[in-house]
This record gives sequence, structure tokens and C-alpha cells, in this order.
Amino acid sequence: MDLGLHDRVFVVTGGSRGIGRATADALVAEGARVVLSARTPESVDTAVDALGDAAVGVVADLADPTTPQRLVDTAHERFGRLDGALLSVGGPPAGTVLETSDETWVRAFETVFLGTLRAARTVTAALGDGGSVALVLSTSVRSPLANLAISNGLRPGLGMLVKTLADEVGPRGVRVNAVLPGRIDTERLVELDGATPDPARTRREHEAGIPLRRYGQPEELGRVAAFLLSPAASYVTGTMVPVDGGVHRTL
Repeated sequence: MDLGLHDRVFVVTGGSRGIGRATADALVAEGARVVLSARTPESVDTAVDALGDAAVGVVADLADPTTPQRLVDTAHERFGRLDGALLSVGGPPAGTVLETSDETWVRAFETVFLGTLRAARTVTAALGDGGSVALVLSTSVRSPLANLAISNGLRPGLGMLVKTLADEVGPRGVRVNAVLPGRIDTERLVELDGATPDPARTRREHEAGIPLRRYGQPEELGRVAAFLLSPAASYVTGTMVPVDGGVHRTL
């Protein structure tokens, strides 16, 4: 199936590893070009080297209000156009509602919520008919996750913003969607499992509750994200697409 991505240009935040990198790989494999960002120069350089001439890197943090426009400008300066973005932000710290301090909430809000909102607002404003944005959120949009109070608090709000923004930019032919990763085998998940007394047992227990009986791979989510960004999904907007191996039973 041809996704119609040849020569299209996308911003990919958090693009040096995990889900962001897997999506950048999928986009480039389909003939697209990417402006990928991450916070550390070494990780950006490594990703760009692997992707070759189809990629340009920007060292940036979405907590910085100037970042979204820098990414949009880089796409136009380097490739002459912008067709969309995958907006992926690292997961907030683990913790319970009662134990998480106000300071931790504020820092997470600045990056996870406000940083994502700014980027979505800036990118959609720069897109024309056929443009597409996808946010990487979490299954916590639909059901709370144990010991991830901040994610449970912020991600559902971003899910509603996806719906609202899709309404606002839809008349211009711009689409906005979200992917909801379940237990995808990224460094973030290794970190969360590793914080438990017995990481191997934690993984086995989680896998037992997943109908496919395994963690997902980043490239499995990356392919779904690439589809949502592509013209092949031209009538899909305002949706939350779970990529979770069937673990959530909600409709």
C-alpha cells in the first residue's frame, strides 16, 4: 500500500529514540523527509546519521516556547515545505497523587501539556489542506495507570485538545489525531519496570494481561503513526488510536 508520503516533510519531536525515532524511520522508509528534535546533541546526531539526507536535526526542548516555530522554520529552510508533525514528549515522572509535589506537577505541565499544546498550535497554523498532526499520548487517556498520576492527570486533557483542535482546523483540510501506546518496549518502559522490586516479574505479569501476550515494539507503533500522518488516512481526524496489543477493553 502506497501511503502517499513521497517527498512530504514532517517534524518529529522526541525523534532520536523510542516511538519518535520509530516513526521517523517509518516516514523516511516511505519516502518522506523529517526534521527531528531531541534535547541532547549526541542523540540528535546519531539519529540524523542513521537517516541520512532525508533528515535534519534540531537540538530543542518543547518546554522552550520558541521551539515549535524553530522546527517549522527549519522544515521550510531545509526542505521548502511542511506537511505535518508527530509530537512525542517524554513521559512524566512516576508517582502517586498524594506523593507528587506541586513543583513536579508544574514542571511536567510545562513540558508534557503546555509544550505539546504550543507545538500543536504552531504546526497546525503553518499547515494547509492535507496537513496532518499526530500526538503521542498514552492509554491513560482512557484508563488510569498505576503509579503514573501525572500522566493520568495530563494526558486525558491533551486527548480532549486533539478533539477540539481537529474541529477548529478541519475546515482548512488539516487533520489532528492521537496514538495511545500501551506497553511499548522503549527505554521509558524499561525504566518504569526497572523501578519495581522485580522487573522481570513485573514484565511477565503485564504480558499475561495483554491479549497478544507481549510488549509491543516501537516500529509497530511507528507504522500506525506514519499511516495517520499520511494521505492514506485522509478522512481520519479527531481520533484516539490505541496501539496496546488489545489490553484495554473500552470501545
